[in-house]
Amino acid sequence: MGDYTTRTAAITSTGIRILSVIFLRWVALPPGLPIIYALFAIYVPTFISSYLTQPKYALVDEVNVVVKEDILNKDEIIDGTTDEAVVVEEVDVEETAAVVPKPLSPVGTLLKGIPSPNSLALTILTFLTNLACVAMVTDMVYSPRLYYPSHDLSFARVGYVSDTEAKLLIREPDQAKMPITVQVHIKDAKPPFDNPLWQTAGGVQWTTNETDYTAVVTIPLSHSKQRVYEWTTSNNHSGEFIAAPKAGAMPELFDEKFTFLSTSCIVPRLPYNPLDHPLAFPGMKHLAKVLPNLGAQFMLFLGDFIYIEVPKRFGDSVENYRQKYRQVYASPDWPAVGQNLSWIHVLDDHEISNDWDSNSTGVYQTAVDPWHHYQTAANPPEAKRAGTQGLLPRKGATYFSFTQGPASFFMLDTRSYRSKNSEPFDSPDKTMLGETQLEDFLEWLRRPEPKGVKWKIVASSVPFTKNWRVNTKDTWGGFLSERRKILEAMWDAGNLGVGVVVLSGDRHEFGATAFPPPKDGKWPESATVHEFSASPLNQFFSPIGTYKQTDEEDVQLKYINKGNSKFGAITIEKLAEGEQSSLKYTVYIDGVEKWDTIILSPTAQPQPAKVGGGSFWDRLRGI
Repeated sequence: MGDYTTRTAAITSTGIRILSVIFLRWVALPPGLPIIYALFAIYVPTFISSYLTQPKYALVDEVNVVVKEDILNKDEIIDGTTDEAVVVEEVDVEETAAVVPKPLSPVGTLLKGIPSPNSLALTILTFLTNLACVAMVTDMVYSPRLYYPSHDLSFARVGYVSDTEAKLLIREPDQAKMPITVQVHIKDAKPPFDNPLWQTAGGVQWTTNETDYTAVVTIPLSHSKQRVYEWTTSNNHSGEFIAAPKAGAMPELFDEKFTFLSTSCIVPRLPYNPLDHPLAFPGMKHLAKVLPNLGAQFMLFLGDFIYIEVPKRFGDSVENYRQKYRQVYASPDWPAVGQNLSWIHVLDDHEISNDWDSNSTGVYQTAVDPWHHYQTAANPPEAKRAGTQGLLPRKGATYFSFTQGPASFFMLDTRSYRSKNSEPFDSPDKTMLGETQLEDFLEWLRRPEPKGVKWKIVASSVPFTKNWRVNTKDTWGGFLSERRKILEAMWDAGNLGVGVVVLSGDRHEFGATAFPPPKDGKWPESATVHEFSASPLNQFFSPIGTYKQTDEEDVQLKYINKGNSKFGAITIEKLAEGEQSSLKYTVYIDGVEKWDTIILSPTAQPQPAKVGGGSFWDRLRGI
């Protein structure tokens, strides 16, 4: 019985320790939690039983054998009558049995997690080691929910900022602080053309639980030049933002360089450190260190802002989803990266449920309730409706588009309209975007841009390349027919002198991929599309590579799998007096610059002349 319980205690102890390290330091997989608890439930009684039933003493049986030799014919040898001795051996066997204390084995006791019958200190220490593992797992899972539900969270963040307005998202549950007023002024104003005085820009009369006590204030920006603005609210929040350059114009600040950031995927307190705040994001600390030197206009966050099921799903109520958003904004690491930087967002699966492909059914409406209040409300305008010359928005769309400086942006919704992932990869009817979004997106790709706009930036929550070999069905690699239509439209944009870049996340790795047009086709090589996929900002990474090029359609430029924190900085500069443009992509991993590349915008190919010189709206927009 004793040997069985000791062996069981050793096995369960090993399982607890290995799974706890994986859960706390690598990936907090939800199934790991009940397994760890189950192992501990087996470990405790077997550990106690082993301690109580193991004998403290051992029976030591010692046998001493003494061999004595004797010569029988000593006299004859002495007399000389013989010279051959007759030797006899006498064997004396002595057996001694003793009961002694079992020897201590500190290393074995501590490594195996089993009790030491003769050392209460070692026994307690090895048990406490396993108890600490379970306690830390429990702390990681339950502390945010129990101690930081953030019901009383009050904060303000900068959303979308254009050259004419800025959106400020405010959450204030305390109605005693109503109404809230927002004031702004130009930072480092230069008289006489800049007004240094604080001006009231808007306010909030009240908030209700219907929006989880959030509201958006739209701040008008009347200055014709690009400026840095400081803002403050009457409920004691403050920060700053940078006005965007006008469409087609380069920034007047930061040496005329247009820079923005992209990343995705955040989970708090991973890797786990017991000294960290329960809502800490180490990746945000990495971002905060380099942010002051980047001159970034905004952060383009590519989904998985929350993980509803990681490390544990506590239910499907709207409050469970809302709490996850509040906890991110309540993090002590958020202000350093969100107080003075515009953040705009696309939707991905973990805001709903892992690998979501059920459109707007099931838990979808519950999940997107806080998504709309905390993200969509402060996002860029809805994308333009196809067939309206890019003038009218698609009302109610969950995808967005805008133009700033040298780039036009389209932020895709890859979750709300997609077909089932299980359908054949090359099915012509399989769609990720849905018919309406695809129509709006293709028209945006084919639409000529105003003078000075040299790039079309596509924000996709999931990778466009099919080179990721794990769960490919959830990426564009599982929607090959629709992907081909989009690629051809992207190459067409290259013919118009506009480069197309896809920014994606989701994979918890970094991959740079080129999509060259078919050789001997109607598109020049300069129309090559590029994708930069960088994630997570704070999550696990795969220690085993999952990205592999298998054909010449998706060409690997760079792949890095390691690193718990990854984000990209995209910097666009003007070349050749504005006739061409360069785009530099730099990836930062765990706060350190690891790789960069520069691509050039394509040269416009001769286009057939428009009959009548184009439409009135085309001429009005300068195209």
